[in-house]
Amino acid sequence: MRWILLVVGALMLVVGLVWTLQGLNVLGGSAMTGQTLWAVVGPIVAIAGVVIVGLGIRRGAVRR
Repeated sequence: MRWILLVVGALMLVVGLVWTLQGLNVLGGSAMTGQTLWAVVGPIVAIAGVVIVGLGIRRGAVRR
């Protein structure tokens, strides 16, 4: 279960960063480029990813 949390959280973090960069018009080549919606949704998804990775790390540290 721990590795699933780590993988899902890391994927969410990467996707959130890409969406943020596209929304801010830094990363082009998509219909999402320059759209304010993705500049807002991206950081939310990235933060959720960080939380999930943290849960995965913490879950692994608790077991002995």
